[in-house]
Amino acid sequence: MKDEVVIMNSDSSFNPHPSSFIRVLVVDDSSFMRKSLTYILKSDTAIKVVGDAGDGIEAIVKVREFRPDVVLLDIEMPRMDGLTALMHIMNECPTPVLVLSGLDKKDPTITIKALEYGAIDFIAKPSGVISYDIDKIGSEIIAKVKIAAGVNVQKLKLSQPVTSYQKQEAQRTRKGIVVIGASTGGPRAIVTVLSSLQRYIPAAILVVQHIVPEFVPSLVDRLRWSCSMEVAIAQEGEVLYPNRVLVASGYPTSVVKEEDQKKVNLTRSASFDFNSYAINYAMQSVAEAYGNSALGVLLTGMGSDGAMGMKAIKDAGGSTIAEDQSTCIVFGMPRAAIDMGCVDKVVPLPEIAQAIMEMI
Repeated sequence: MKDEVVIMNSDSSFNPHPSSFIRVLVVDDSSFMRKSLTYILKSDTAIKVVGDAGDGIEAIVKVREFRPDVVLLDIEMPRMDGLTALMHIMNECPTPVLVLSGLDKKDPTITIKALEYGAIDFIAKPSGVISYDIDKIGSEIIAKVKIAAGVNVQKLKLSQPVTSYQKQEAQRTRKGIVVIGASTGGPRAIVTVLSSLQRYIPAAILVVQHIVPEFVPSLVDRLRWSCSMEVAIAQEGEVLYPNRVLVASGYPTSVVKEEDQKKVNLTRSASFDFNSYAINYAMQSVAEAYGNSALGVLLTGMGSDGAMGMKAIKDAGGSTIAEDQSTCIVFGMPRAAIDMGCVDKVVPLPEIAQAIMEMI
């Protein structure tokens, strides 16, 4: 029996296939990769592969036709590449997209661009564009597909952060540092917050994003042209001082120590699980070094990393802000902190910059 092809309208709330399955479209120019990914996804009974595509143009057509719950999208493809297809999908038919590519570590800017354009997350192929060992990351692919399927697509539409640069008189700050933690959906959220802050911030800023170290330079470059402060990679021995942003990946852990000055210390551990503990480690060390002059901010992300760190800041007399569920791509981390009762303010993403300025 031939598969039924249904032409959909542009209403993103319309779902002609209500079911308990997570419906996935697989997009890759390699037939081997498409078959392998389909096999991996079908191994989970909660997932149904509704189709595949070999390039970006075909992907756009099939997203319109089948309205999948999640798109698994390659980057390097003929006719139309994955980034261009992603922009079309997010503008025409917002859908949770996971970028799966072998190019990410060769050109880290691709990953940051994909996240900027609206991708939920990225997955690096283990051994290049055609990875014959793709089954090694099968469990990661399935787990991220399930997370992506639960995302509200209306939060993924492309939008420009609203800058609120204002002339600010010199004043004595109540906070010495702002530590910001984020995971899934974090790069876009971080850009929104930092680009909306005033031109001069009388406090240091430490950003901890769950991302592999290779991608941090690209995120830093993106932040440099979107905000007025100095932005640099957090490296061993870096000094924290006002109006400067240091950006660290969750791996290795970034920890602030108080010596003669407050500096960054990088802890390397083969057993360290950056998805679970990196933000906690950074925030706990900030609480120790800064006490009541610390401000913790927890943005979108899966899991519960940052909740214990926010509690440590609160216990030390500091202040805390969490992103509201209404704007979170994934509400896991902020929810964990809120449930722990250690959050002073819960505000939507566009209002976080103002909340930070009020607290510092």
